[in-house]
Amino acid sequence: MLQLGYSHEIRHPIPEGITIACETQSEIAISGADKQLVGSVAAKIRSYRPPEPYKGKGVKYKDEQILRKEGKKK
Repeated sequence: MLQLGYSHEIRHPIPEGITIACETQSEIAISGADKQLVGSVAAKIRSYRPPEPYKGKGVKYKDEQILRKEGKKK
């Protein structure tokens, strides 16, 4: 189950051959023999809450850089 800031928890099924480990409270590690399946599972989990450009919150890959936008000016 994933708690991603919504009012409910998100249950994501884990396919056969994929292992998911929780390294810290805010990091998960997805591993498996099939690289394409690992990537598709990671992309599906990321799609639940993609990173938003103003605050940078959301699920992002470990080496991903988020382009931050500037807010409104008064």
